[in-house]
Amino acid sequence: MNQLIEFSPLIVFFIVFKLAGIYWATGALMVVCTAVMLLHRFRAGSFKPMHVITVAILLVLGSATIFLHDKRFIQMKPTVLLALTAVVFLGSTVIGRQPLARRMLEGVFDEPLEVAPRAWRVINFLWVGWFALLAAANLYVARNFDDDVWVKFKVFGISAALVVFMIPQVLWLNSKLRPVESETAPP
Repeated sequence: MNQLIEFSPLIVFFIVFKLAGIYWATGALMVVCTAVMLLHRFRAGSFKPMHVITVAILLVLGSATIFLHDKRFIQMKPTVLLALTAVVFLGSTVIGRQPLARRMLEGVFDEPLEVAPRAWRVINFLWVGWFALLAAANLYVARNFDDDVWVKFKVFGISAALVVFMIPQVLWLNSKLRPVESETAPP
């Protein structure tokens, strides 16, 4: 259910775009993202920082899109968010005890991982590069293809690219699991 809620803005954006165009889809995206942020606050008792950042950027760029009737502003939203994410991953190499990739990926596994700190830094830099590449790809698609292609890239392409990027890492990390030793002595 939580995954459906998290993906609902993309789903609504895509459907409204198909039915009514980019400007109505932008307005719908603004409403749904704000609703998701508030729903999380209501259910968890706190705001997710990523929701707050996304909604703030979306309200600025979405409002500019609607009021100025210029789709370029909403087309910049994925680039701004992806570039900001790349900067956060890069900053985590010098701020904090562990790179963000490690904090994010270790939480996926129930058992401890045997991965060297250097390998975590490499993985983190891969994330920086991947987010930067996706940010640039969004700009390229937005500037060189029609709205329909850009919307499909934004909704499906970026999501699929992130999943495809994560699969080899999760498989490799799965091979680095260290079994937890049982606390009871064998009979």
